[in-house]
Amino acid sequence: MDTKSKKDQPIAAVLLSRAHEPDEANRIFTEKIQQRPLFLTPSSPPPSDARAARRRAQEKKKQQRKKALKPKPLSATQRRKLGLYDVPRERQKYAFFEPLHQLWLGYVREILGGEIYTGGEGAAAKLASADFHGAGVEVVRSGCVSRVGIKGIVVKDSKFAFEIVTRKDRLKLVPKEGTVFRFEVPAPLPVPGSKVGEGEAQGQQLEQMSKMVFEIHGEQFQFRSADRASRKFRSHFSKKL
Repeated sequence: MDTKSKKDQPIAAVLLSRAHEPDEANRIFTEKIQQRPLFLTPSSPPPSDARAARRRAQEKKKQQRKKALKPKPLSATQRRKLGLYDVPRERQKYAFFEPLHQLWLGYVREILGGEIYTGGEGAAAKLASADFHGAGVEVVRSGCVSRVGIKGIVVKDSKFAFEIVTRKDRLKLVPKEGTVFRFEVPAPLPVPGSKVGEGEAQGQQLEQMSKMVFEIHGEQFQFRSADRASRKFRSHFSKKL
């Protein structure tokens, strides 16, 4: 009788009877196995939440439609093919970029501050991170002799070259590698023997202008202008200098 009853019992009850007393084994089998609750996850929201579910579905469809209608941004190759980075032929005029040059002079005087008169490592570090769109530059030394003497306004400061519009309304592409550029910044000189106060008018502070000349080595500027703004430069010896 016992053998038949054991054969009729589930395997879990038989295993529990081997580890526990009969009463304890029956209790564990009843509570943990036979009466164990089975939790089911509903596949659809309850009727009370049906309206909110429909709203969420409609919002999701609207977002998908907006994504489908929104055009993808152009890649760098597509921008170059469309000529978005090129200066139009009718805009390659020196007079057209002279206002930009005047803005750049104010910009470079502001970032140099008092070091515009002293130069040194402080001025070099600031110029290394400056933007040269609108700068008036002149090629003073170059590995290609034909480039020496090119002078004009920088209309495009790319990673490896300057695009310069000359006074003859010609666009010149000058590589930075192996080239030394010179630019002049008019700097105000205080009147000798006068004490300049912060609240005085500009006409009382300044009487004459002096041109400060700087030279930059293009090989040290082979970065995009946006990258130079957030890049920290350290002074080091260069054999090419």
